[in-house]
Amino acid sequence: MKQWLISCYRWFSALLVDPLRLWAQYRALPVYVRNYFTYRRMNRGPQRFEVQQTRLMFQTADRFLPAGSIHHHYFHQDLWAARAIFVSQTEMHVDVGSRLDGFVSHVLPFCRVKYVDLRPLEANVQNLEFVQGSITQLPFDNDSVPSLSCLHVIEHIGLGRYGDPVDPQGHQVAARELQRVLAPGGKLYFATPVGRQQLYFDAHRVFDPGTVLEMFHGWELESFHLIDDRATGVREDIDFLLARQCTYGCGLFVFTK
Repeated sequence: MKQWLISCYRWFSALLVDPLRLWAQYRALPVYVRNYFTYRRMNRGPQRFEVQQTRLMFQTADRFLPAGSIHHHYFHQDLWAARAIFVSQTEMHVDVGSRLDGFVSHVLPFCRVKYVDLRPLEANVQNLEFVQGSITQLPFDNDSVPSLSCLHVIEHIGLGRYGDPVDPQGHQVAARELQRVLAPGGKLYFATPVGRQQLYFDAHRVFDPGTVLEMFHGWELESFHLIDDRATGVREDIDFLLARQCTYGCGLFVFTK
């Protein structure tokens, strides 16, 4: 029943409007009106900011929403990966499709990053070099990348969500490309949803962690950590059995070629 309600919420939010946001706006409307008239009444003095009818914005619902969320894969995953890159003292790192406003931005102050994504990017940011390309045809020579990351990306490949061709084996093709370009002795920092193996078309796949090992067969698994369904933090050196009990966990893998 819970999973059915979650699915309904996702569908409604994607096609129409977020019900939680709508409820927050409903609660906020009388507060907004009260604040508006209070501000108008109190707005006196020579340096006042005037209320103009053409510039009204209804954002009061923010007071009924959380300050932010750290109970999410990306928050903990990005910190985990950025910390690992920092400890490795890597000077040039290659990332494929991970979050720019999360992991990549965390790394840029201390490391140059060559960032690959299928979609275009206009940016002039210190230490960031953008290369437009596909994870299924990476623009690098064989065995040429010593430090590589791909965080919360491979589960989408082949579903068409981001403009890539529909291919049920897209995740396998992407894994082979990551294998091709990583240098011998190099490290791959890799994250993807793990748990009971499922497909949520066209959003993402959830992998059994054993499937991930098969995709990178022959590589050494240096470490495996888990962000479980509660997403309250990173659980270090976890057994695959616990990961398999998740509905939508996040597996954090470090592979060495």
